[in-house]
Amino acid sequence: MKSLLPKLTIALMLTSVAALAQDKVPLKIDLPKPLFVGTPVPIKVPNLEPEQKSAATDFMVPTGTVNLAAGKKVTASDSDPIIGTLDLITDGDKEGDEGSWVEFAPGKQWVQIDLEKESDIYAICVWHYHSQKRVYFDVVVQISDDPKFEKNVTTVYNNDASNELGLGAGKDRPYIETYFGKLIDVNGVKGRYVRLYSKGNTTNKMNHYIEVEVYGKPAA
Repeated sequence: MKSLLPKLTIALMLTSVAALAQDKVPLKIDLPKPLFVGTPVPIKVPNLEPEQKSAATDFMVPTGTVNLAAGKKVTASDSDPIIGTLDLITDGDKEGDEGSWVEFAPGKQWVQIDLEKESDIYAICVWHYHSQKRVYFDVVVQISDDPKFEKNVTTVYNNDASNELGLGAGKDRPYIETYFGKLIDVNGVKGRYVRLYSKGNTTNKMNHYIEVEVYGKPAA
């Protein structure tokens, strides 16, 4: 009888794993069309990620996961962008054409999305600018239940290796912008507000956003 216990335990574990796997599905992201204009600017950034060449097809999320950011209110460190309006960041338009993106002044800038209720967040995808290959500096993404981000803050992505933003030195690698966007694994962090930072890019000193999507489900 004792010899059967380990086998039964293993069988139960495999059954539980299979059940959990069945509750997850691949995350489907609607991508914009590729768009490249102008003369490419040489990119010389240390510790750069290899350029993404294809869409992610194996990122799994719980069944029922949706883009919680769609149409939600956006605030920012600069409420009066140089180009565009804040609502463009969650309007569903990810194209790289003029009129689809928002431009902020140089220096440390952030945008913040209010999901309206506490949610379980599994992934965030951000498109800064994809009509030209460039790298945005000091990209940091945080989640909180505090709109001022003074407490209960979870950092889910940080490539600010030298801590220029004062949010802590990050270990994530900088990446080249493409029409695939940057998919960030959040792994079920709870929160209502999502804040994204940047500080210029390899082409100019400005900060840009085309779209931000936050994939998750309202917390039970």
